[in-house]
Amino acid sequence: MKESHKKLIRRLKIIEGQVRGLQGMIEKDTYCIDVITQTSAVKQALSNIENVLLEEHISHCVANQIKSGNVKKPVEEILKVYRLKRK
Repeated sequence: MKESHKKLIRRLKIIEGQVRGLQGMIEKDTYCIDVITQTSAVKQALSNIENVLLEEHISHCVANQIKSGNVKKPVEEILKVYRLKRK
């Protein structure tokens, strides 16, 4: 497994713990602003993971596809991700 993937898995495990913590906060009727602060942190952490994956995909997968003459598929993938990120 690539070192970058190991780091992503570690980050995802941290996020998993944060989400479990959020569940506990809701169960304990924690002050809303504190819960919102934590949900914001989880969203940002997931966004950071998306960014790393997208950078890796573009620099390796997309580049290799274009080098091999396949342009249509990587362009469609990039546009799809762009549209998803805008939502």
